[in-house]
Amino acid sequence: MMHRMFGRVLTAAAVLVPLVVASPSMAQDLTIKAFHGLWKGSAVSESEVSSHFRVTARDLDVEIRPFAVGGFTLRWSTVLRQAGDPNAPKEELKQAAVEFIPDPNRAGVWREDKQVDPMSGEALHWARIAEQTLTVYSLGVREDGKADLQVYDRTLSALGMKLRFTRLVDGEEVRSAAGQLVKHAN
Repeated sequence: MMHRMFGRVLTAAAVLVPLVVASPSMAQDLTIKAFHGLWKGSAVSESEVSSHFRVTARDLDVEIRPFAVGGFTLRWSTVLRQAGDPNAPKEELKQAAVEFIPDPNRAGVWREDKQVDPMSGEALHWARIAEQTLTVYSLGVREDGKADLQVYDRTLSALGMKLRFTRLVDGEEVRSAAGQLVKHAN
């Protein structure tokens, strides 16, 4: 009898241990390769900056490709609709491209491949991966000396790539956007 009960306990342990080990709280970070490809989608942006354009629609393209050994190139474009007549907003295309190389002292962290001086109006970029999210930071210094930090969280799921964007000026959120992108090409 005791032998049968011990066998059942061992069987239950054999079933439960893999479930505990594979739990989402212990998920391993993705590699940058998981983010490679061309992604397209849309987002909704919220801002307190303009009374006429507090909520606006955006079209998004994100392309992530290999660069150097272990690095990546990130290109993104956004069609903004946040100026002009609220009934027929003016469209503005914003584009950026940054090349990242692995940080030699931190696993899962990349730095921009060129030297920049945020005091000169250039933005300093770095990136990291935590679980399924690639976060890219862009730090600049405005003309008035205030810090301008933009944070792009790109999270992969079975549905594609979820974007969460936040812009902080001197620590105060001035704009946020959330959207969904779908992979169009590797």
